[in-house]
Amino acid sequence: MTYFIFTLFDIMLVLTLLWLGWRLLNTEDIFKAVVLFISFGLLMAIAWVRMRAPDVALAEAALGAGLTGPLFLSALRRMNRTRKGERRLDSDENRGDEHEPEQEQKQAV
Repeated sequence: MTYFIFTLFDIMLVLTLLWLGWRLLNTEDIFKAVVLFISFGLLMAIAWVRMRAPDVALAEAALGAGLTGPLFLSALRRMNRTRKGERRLDSDENRGDEHEPEQEQKQAV
C-alpha cells in the first residue's frame, strides 16, 4: 500500500513538473514566468529528494529557487523602471541638460 502511495505521488510530481514547465514556457507575463520558475525549482528539489539525491536537492532549492528567483524578480523590477523612462543614464543626461539652461539664464540676466 505504501509503495502505491509513493508511486502515485511520483506520478503526480512528474505531471505537475511537466505542466509547470509548459506553462512557464508559454506564458506572456514575465512576472508570472518568474513565479512559475521558482515553483518549478522547489518541486524539482522535491523530485531530487525522491530520487535519493539530497545534495542535488539542496543545491536546486538554494540556487534554483532561493537565489535565481529573487535575482529574476530584481531584474524584472529594473526592467519595469526602464520602460517608464527612468533609466539611470537618461536621468543623468537630463540632469545635465536641466542645469545648463539655468546657467544660461543667469548669464543672460
